[in-house]
Parts: sequence; C-alpha cells; structure tokens
Amino acid sequence: MRLSAILITHNEQAHIVDCLKALDFADEIIVVDSASTDQTAALARQLGAQVHVTPDWPGFGAQKNRALALAKGDWVLSVDADERVPPALRDEILAVVAQNQGAQVYRFPRRSSYCGQFMQHSGWSPDWVVRLFKRGSAKFSDDVVHEKLCVQSAVGDLKTPLVHLSFPDFESVLDKANRYSSAGAVALRAKGKSATLWGALGHGAWAFFRTYVLRQGFLDGQLGLALAISNAEGTYYRYAKRWLMTRREIGQ
Repeated sequence: MRLSAILITHNEQAHIVDCLKALDFADEIIVVDSASTDQTAALARQLGAQVHVTPDWPGFGAQKNRALALAKGDWVLSVDADERVPPALRDEILAVVAQNQGAQVYRFPRRSSYCGQFMQHSGWSPDWVVRLFKRGSAKFSDDVVHEKLCVQSAVGDLKTPLVHLSFPDFESVLDKANRYSSAGAVALRAKGKSATLWGALGHGAWAFFRTYVLRQGFLDGQLGLALAISNAEGTYYRYAKRWLMTRREIGQ
C-alpha cells in the first residue's frame, strides 16, 4: 500500500464529503472520529473511509497520533476536514509517492479563508504546513491544541497550495475561539503557567498588533481588521480562562 490519508473529526458533516472526495486518490482513508453527534461518521463510511470512533478526547496531537498508528501506507498525508486537496497538489503528492526518493517529509503552502475571503496577509499567508511524510519518519506532538508534526529529517517543498475553508461565518469564528481558548487555558495549566487579568489584556492587545500591523493585516481590508480583532479576543480569552482557573485553585 502506497498512501494513507488520515484525519480526525468531530461534527464535521458540513465538510466531510467534499474533503473525502478530494482524497479519493489515496489507497486508504482513515477517519478517527471523536463521538460526533451528527452524520460525520456515517457519511465517511459511505465514501469508503475506515472510521474509528473514540469516546474520549485526548487533545489534537494525541488524537492525530491515534490516526497515524492506524495507517498502513508507506506514505501518510494528514489533512483536516475543512481542508481540500486540489488536483494540482494531488498530482504533486502522487509524483512524490511514485518516485519514493528524495525527502522523507514534505510541506506545502496553504490558502485559508476567513468569512468568505482568502487572506493574503495577517500571518495567514505565506502559511507552510508539513503534512506529507513517510510512515515512521514523523509523529505529532502531544499538545492539546496547536499540535505540530515532529520530524527528524530535511523537509522538501511542494508548490500547490492546500485550500483551507477555515471560517465560513462569524458563528464559526466565535465557536472556535471558545473551544480553542478553553483548550489553550488547559495547556497553559499543564505547562505550569499562570495568568493575570492584566496579562490577558496585554496578550490580547499584542495579538491584535501582531496580526494587523506587523503581519500587515490592514492590507486584507475590512476582514483583515475583523480577523485581527478575533485573534485578539481568542488570545485574551485563553489567558483570562487560565486566570479564572487560578482563582478557583486558590479558593478566591
């Protein structure tokens, strides 16, 4: 078997069909689903994916390592449900797998959309992601959120961008900010880091300045401003939630 595509899901019925159809070139598709309450698992099975449902949620890194452990292909392609592999990228991936020489790990650029607009700045472009690798040459970090693919060899480049349909509307922005800030607060606690309310405000202000000024989010127009604000909010909430955890821990 040459290529395994792996992804983790939770309530992704709006994305899973298009995502899996774009992965039909893989020899196997493995979906590790975290007890979705919608039709994600059923739709994935209908499209021929191997679906494994887990009742618990250990975090993004650990869950992706579960999917990786199930892969049988010589090469592994990791994607998220809201990502799409366009035909040109598919052809590049298949060429790497067929040649089976050169680098053992590859990255490619990613184009991400925010409320219907693909962002050209704001820290979202250029956005290189490491997603294609020989099985056994990489694994995911155990981070609860913002996991990384840990590699020990040189990384090659592919040219065609992966398409990332990250935030279709503000409801999805708010939902992800809430979920990720909660996970981020837990991660801060696990690392022994505390927080204060003033610190949370400072981190939020810095996130806005970094996105809108340093990373030229102003060049993305009004949605660049909206993205900078939502980045600031998510960062503020992460540290504010950690601050509230601290207060509860000391009984205040």
